Amino acid sequence: MDLPAEEANILWSSLLVEELVRAGVGLFCIAPGSRSTPLVAAIAENPRARAVVHYDERGAAFCALGHARATGRPAAWVTTSGTAAANGLPAVVEAATDCVPMLLLTADRPPELRETGANQTIVQPGLFGGYVRWSFDMPAPDTRPTPEMVLTAADQAVYRSRRSPSGPVHLNLMFREPFLPPPGRRPEVPPHLRGWYEKGAPYTRYAGGVSSAEGVGDLWEELRGVERGIVVAGRLGSRREGEAVLDLAGELGWPLLPDVVSQLRLGGKGGTLVPYYDLLLADEDFVRGSRPDAILQFGGGPVSKRLQRFLERAKPGVRAVVHESPFRLDPEHAASHRFEAAVGEFCVALRREVRERPGKPDPAWTERWVSASEEIGRRLAGGFSGDQELSEPLVARLVTRHIPAGHALCLASSMPVRDVDAFGVAEGEPVPVFANRGASGIDGTVATAAGYAGGTGRPVTLLIGDLALLHDLNSLALIRGLPVTVVVVNNGGGGIFSMLPVARQKKNLFERYFGTPHGLTFESASAMFGLRYERPATVEEFVEAYRKACSGEDPSLLEVRTDRAENAALHERIVRELSR
Repeated sequence: MDLPAEEANILWSSLLVEELVRAGVGLFCIAPGSRSTPLVAAIAENPRARAVVHYDERGAAFCALGHARATGRPAAWVTTSGTAAANGLPAVVEAATDCVPMLLLTADRPPELRETGANQTIVQPGLFGGYVRWSFDMPAPDTRPTPEMVLTAADQAVYRSRRSPSGPVHLNLMFREPFLPPPGRRPEVPPHLRGWYEKGAPYTRYAGGVSSAEGVGDLWEELRGVERGIVVAGRLGSRREGEAVLDLAGELGWPLLPDVVSQLRLGGKGGTLVPYYDLLLADEDFVRGSRPDAILQFGGGPVSKRLQRFLERAKPGVRAVVHESPFRLDPEHAASHRFEAAVGEFCVALRREVRERPGKPDPAWTERWVSASEEIGRRLAGGFSGDQELSEPLVARLVTRHIPAGHALCLASSMPVRDVDAFGVAEGEPVPVFANRGASGIDGTVATAAGYAGGTGRPVTLLIGDLALLHDLNSLALIRGLPVTVVVVNNGGGGIFSMLPVARQKKNLFERYFGTPHGLTFESASAMFGLRYERPATVEEFVEAYRKACSGEDPSLLEVRTDRAENAALHERIVRELSR
């Protein structure tokens, strides 16, 4: 059938959106623009297509990322052509690095306008380089090739985004003007596709592969004689995976060091858990006497630099890394074994081996780790008790102590994720914890939290620094109507740089170029975006304000003011006193 361009545009777009919905795309995050008009119209007209509209392309992309993190299902980012498409790169890098499924639907000019000087026209195929799992430059809608190509491309895109290693997939969609037919005139589904349309199922259904735990028996044969082993839980996708690692560590009788986003650091319960491992590893005397003979690492890399340094120096006979992706995940170049396997499946298989052929762990080794961590926990509780001023470590403890069950915790990069990893209370609620630690950027953090909250329906606490919030300020518009509590620690600049050697340089070098003081507060921004605002100054005021914010349905912003120099000195003093 021959159709004019405007009808072909809406037909192809409608088929694409319908097939993406059937294949499991849970949300379309739209940044408005002209060239994407057919696609946006198709989303608006599809009753099952959920959509969020945000005026900033970068924020919309991170919102899609957050939604996919929450649900495990790809969300779609929809944008117009030109630099609008380029604004998605930071979210694409994070999704690629941390294996988050995501679809990039970029509208484009037709091929005859490329490299001609046409307005808002860049070369979009290949724009995201090697950070996408698959890309396809869709031809401009026409009757040739047949519309089935749209359906199979949609199914392939969703499958490739979820296939291990999951990640972003790019569909570049060319449209010619005019974009839409007059109101009320929409082409019907072609006769040969009516069976597909009425069935309601995807046009092409993929059967994914099964992750393998092959080789577990051989690994255990090497580990059976190990008396002093360690289990490291890095970034894990769910509490279920974390508990599988916890059960395995208990079966092995080895200490378990849980990263803040392992889903075990907060509220984890188990005889071999070492929640305060980061502060423990600051004690060189302890480190010198704690060289393991084997290391089992599950999930992505840890946040703690002290743990990374400890693993690098350990050089055990066996160091096995288990992750569902094929990525190397070995920055120290020390892995002796690399298993591409589902974490839960692997742990079950190894536990079976341990039960059938028990090993010989040293109980005193594990007790040394566990009791030392418990002592640090007691000292922290004593050091942060009573009436004292708010500090950044104390805020991390208060949030993790008082966050309600059923909520989730989003941690910004730089100091918030490190402070919760080091100082967060171990006995609080076992809430899901997430962070953009694939590439560890500060961009898009607010939008990620908004996407996560919308994807799960859970209330979310976002603990963020002032620069990260300034970097994504306009994404506060995305949390309107969502139960998100933003806790911003405002130390007037780049607090993490005060922890680095550059802080010892001359003040005119450090303060201007690294400290980056800005002199801004967030009360006016809260009012601008309709958020309830409070600025607690004491522990009692913070706890009351935080509980109040978490109990309501409207978004809130709590601002805590601290001093960068005092914060750096406090961190140093805590480590020094605990090491004694």
